[in-house]
Amino acid sequence: MKILVINASPRSKGLVSQMLNIMTKEAELLGAETETVIVSQLQIQPCIGCMNCRSENCCQLPEDDAHRTLKKIQEADALIIGSPCYWGNMNGYLKVLFDRMVYGFIGEGKNGIPLPKHKGKPAAIITTCTTQWPFNILFNQTNGVVRALKQILRYSGFTIKGIIQKGGTKTFAELTEKERKKCRKIIHQIISA
Repeated sequence: MKILVINASPRSKGLVSQMLNIMTKEAELLGAETETVIVSQLQIQPCIGCMNCRSENCCQLPEDDAHRTLKKIQEADALIIGSPCYWGNMNGYLKVLFDRMVYGFIGEGKNGIPLPKHKGKPAAIITTCTTQWPFNILFNQTNGVVRALKQILRYSGFTIKGIIQKGGTKTFAELTEKERKKCRKIIHQIISA
């Protein structure tokens, strides 16, 4: 199994990165091939809204890391996405990347109905924020990230096998053993899918 990990955190030692690293190590112990894309290190021009990608099935902008990342997603058997919460949503790095890759996630039926291009592939979502639990969920902070990523993944045909929402990162800046176990458990669910 080939698992692509998309890390949208600009903090290499932050909690999103730590959780993704635990998941990567567990996947490799189970024999999976993994690759991690650090979104903040990519060179990506923002989408210009030309809509040509819908009819051409390819972004018309000059080739950059958005094209290359989409190819990795298409070749992967599973996808894990981690993003910190910025203003109740995924961060801007990840949003710019997804805006550029929409044509590689969904097609369009005759009536404009989305057609998934990754049907049945397993996926997981990891997110953190400084807002304390349970307010990170109640006030749609990490819950906002999950909502947005679920929409992208489900319309694309991915099956979500696990979600981790860690609130209160300012106060609880370390992962608990329970959170570490949950990271490993999600990998087992992805690999057994």
